[in-house]
Amino acid sequence: MNDLFNFFLAAYQQASTADIVLEAIAFVFGIASVWYAKNENILVYPTGLVATIITVYLLYKAEYFGDMMMNFYYSVMSIFGWWNWSRKKNDKVIVPISRTTLKEKIIGVALVVLTMIVTYIVYRYFGNEIKTENYIDIFTSGIFFTAMWYMATKKLENWTLWIFADIITIPLYAYRGLGMLSLQYLIFTILAIQGYLAWKKSFNNNPSTL
Repeated sequence: MNDLFNFFLAAYQQASTADIVLEAIAFVFGIASVWYAKNENILVYPTGLVATIITVYLLYKAEYFGDMMMNFYYSVMSIFGWWNWSRKKNDKVIVPISRTTLKEKIIGVALVVLTMIVTYIVYRYFGNEIKTENYIDIFTSGIFFTAMWYMATKKLENWTLWIFADIITIPLYAYRGLGMLSLQYLIFTILAIQGYLAWKKSFNNNPSTL
């Protein structure tokens, strides 16, 4: 039991009280954001912005630049998604849940590759040694980038990408000794599975999206 507590708390022994409080806030708001996304609630974006802005700061301090870039992008995309989800015409939502077209799938793959290249360049620019876990970070950054774009445009496949990358990220953060973040991504994975099922049901029950 002590080993379990040490796993979750060891990484925070040298952290300042302010940083611990900020991470706790980001933890709560991050989970709330995914919960709202699962329920197709526009509050996904304001809660997500709180989490991502704090996380950008914390990851910059920790020099995890790939993750930092993704959270900066989440912040920008959250503003776009907030606007896109809120658009209405005759009191009806303009952007319903839908599946990606072949063109959007191709663009998604291109975004994954482009994001990986840019993230690699960022690591090199800051002069960091690129270790095995950083290459994994670079790969998941590409997946998360496309997942966020798909979510902002209400594509069902966003959840498939979140689940895939979250599952990879759980052991990555555990390996880095960041037990709290590892636990957060475990919760994200569970919520993402629920989100996929909820959105798929909504998609199948709404003829206008078929």
